[in-house]
Amino acid sequence: MKKIKFFPFYLLSIVPIQILYILSDITYVIIYKFIKYRRDVVSENLQKAFPEKSKTELLKIEKKFYHHFCDLAFESVKTLTMNKKGIQKRFQLQNPELIKELFQQDKSILLYSAHLGNWEWQAFFPQYLSDHKVTAFYQPLSNKYFDELMQIIRGRLGVLCIPSQKGYKTLMKLKAEKKLTFNLLIGDQCPAWNSTKYWTDFLHQKTAFLVGADAISKKSDCAVVYPKCTKVKRGVYKTEFVLLDSSPKSSEKFSVVEKYSKILEQNIKLQPDLWLWSHKRWKLSA
Repeated sequence: MKKIKFFPFYLLSIVPIQILYILSDITYVIIYKFIKYRRDVVSENLQKAFPEKSKTELLKIEKKFYHHFCDLAFESVKTLTMNKKGIQKRFQLQNPELIKELFQQDKSILLYSAHLGNWEWQAFFPQYLSDHKVTAFYQPLSNKYFDELMQIIRGRLGVLCIPSQKGYKTLMKLKAEKKLTFNLLIGDQCPAWNSTKYWTDFLHQKTAFLVGADAISKKSDCAVVYPKCTKVKRGVYKTEFVLLDSSPKSSEKFSVVEKYSKILEQNIKLQPDLWLWSHKRWKLSA
């Protein structure tokens, strides 16, 4: 039934990825030049984040971002049918030994990720961590059809998708069952105005960060790791794991978030076009 319901996406996912990139190039022209999807938001965000760059440099990053944004959409659909050989070719781990060392210490892991690179392909982690439970905390989409599609994409290879509000309880339940877990959490969204926030300097401006990762890691004492992402070439991403805190339970409040903000900023500056600039990241800072 699910394949029938999502037949157009399954049909698209069997198309060779080289053809999908041709479709992505066409989509880029439509989205960027005709629809002009959130171009004002992207332009403003880039100007705030890189005041030292010229208009020509910022425009180049802007165009590269939209190309990447369109690629991301088609790459995410391709996740529905990509095989193990294709995954290992396109989703490369630079230092998996760090994760193995932490698991050998009986440490569960909180992967403190971001909307950078192809974050949807983090659904491939079970292919590399087959002996451990991989979970992903997520915010359910308002559109039920696409919410179910995204759960299928993320869960096809073994990721347990958990609504964010149930994340901590589920994690503690798995811990009580003595299951080591590898938990994916994206933490670079703009917090709700009435939520608890941590403010810090980030890309040349005061920025509010969500604090859920800090609270969860302290209560569970999960090791916190950041997946530093670089794009090797079109459709090929490399992840280097960076340890932020091996035992956050004994660390200062919000130290995990502060470390995350700094490593994320460094990662963005490496390849600025890979971050999600269309998000109204600084609406609370105005």
